[in-house]
Amino acid sequence: MAWWPETEEDLNSPRQNEYEYVKEVLDYGWHNTRSPGVNMRLEQAFAEKFGLKYAISHNSGTGTMHSCLMAAGIGPGDEVIVPPLTAAATAYVVIHQNAVPVFADLDPETFNIDPACIRDLITPYTKAIIPVALYGLSPDMDAIMQIAHEHDLVVIEDCAECFLGEYKGRLVGTIGDMGSFSFQGSKHMTCGDGGIVITDSAQYAKGVRWGMAFAFSSLAAESAPTTAPPKEIRQDPAFARHLALGWNYRLPEIAAAAALGQLERLDDLVSWRRAVAAGYAEVIQDCEWLVAQKVPDDYLHSYWCYTVLLDTDEITWHQFRDKVVEFGGEPIYGAWRPIYLEPAFQEERFYGKGCPNHCPLYEGTPQEYEPGLCPVTEKIQPRLLQFRTNYIRPRAQRQYDAVSKAIAHFEGKS
Repeated sequence: MAWWPETEEDLNSPRQNEYEYVKEVLDYGWHNTRSPGVNMRLEQAFAEKFGLKYAISHNSGTGTMHSCLMAAGIGPGDEVIVPPLTAAATAYVVIHQNAVPVFADLDPETFNIDPACIRDLITPYTKAIIPVALYGLSPDMDAIMQIAHEHDLVVIEDCAECFLGEYKGRLVGTIGDMGSFSFQGSKHMTCGDGGIVITDSAQYAKGVRWGMAFAFSSLAAESAPTTAPPKEIRQDPAFARHLALGWNYRLPEIAAAAALGQLERLDDLVSWRRAVAAGYAEVIQDCEWLVAQKVPDDYLHSYWCYTVLLDTDEITWHQFRDKVVEFGGEPIYGAWRPIYLEPAFQEERFYGKGCPNHCPLYEGTPQEYEPGLCPVTEKIQPRLLQFRTNYIRPRAQRQYDAVSKAIAHFEGKS
């Protein structure tokens, strides 16, 4: 039976290890070149959980993807294919590398990036794909990996919303070249903010670690107790510290301590989300105009949220949301605007001087971030209703009741 907290106390009671690990860090104190090794333990435990060799912790799920792009050698003049419906960070990190985001449209039923659209967008300048496991559901990774192999592309799985989701028996995040996870506060496991990259490639692991910590020359693919070079080395005035351009995306040890405790109960945290999602599915099962995100056979959804399409022209998104609130429910989230329709993209407020879309190093066709670029996305985005799945049981039941009453109201049954 899935773990499902009944009260706020039930929600807090399993956190004993998190408190102990945080206390361990506090008791050890703050030092520059030594630590209690909690980051290393988190990385090793996460890699083991997902069955890969390497894990590299970061201070955000944005930093993780940026480091992945750096490790893959993505830079000016390159194109990276991304979906238009997700948090903007998935496209922003491409711009951080002065590369060009190219938006591939979605499958209208799974709401995930459509491999056929990816294939149509391949050019000589395409170097990577960042598929997103939207809402906790894997995209069609076999098709995406086939395209990547044909064109020698790097695949970076954005798993920010998908912990322990599965694609044909394989854990999401273990299929591409690198998998990027987020520990931001709304995610399945969290330490307030943070993230981690997993990979089986020593080359990518080392590159990601360089991106995470200033490309210190002492860093290797493997986890270590600290990112700082040993004191006896770094005190030498002739020490060459930096082997390449790197950033400061290090995860604070105290945050890693909380994340390690959360990781140890990740199965429960994910099963809780799935249990809440099952309740929503039961509520809408007979409603023809609320269509849940399609879960293909051999996929296992992890339900960061439960998302449905309002498939009717008779009811607006706001009408349905307001009616749920009127019946005692909590407000429903709408989906993000398509990224390319955000003002930052519409007006290309990036690096200035035309970069990256009009960069002198970019020889491809400049992208036109205008309405009509991804028609499926633009059709479904205004109609998506995102229901939270991290409710204790009484709050979930109130939400189920409110949604049920809203459906009955619009069907003339109330």
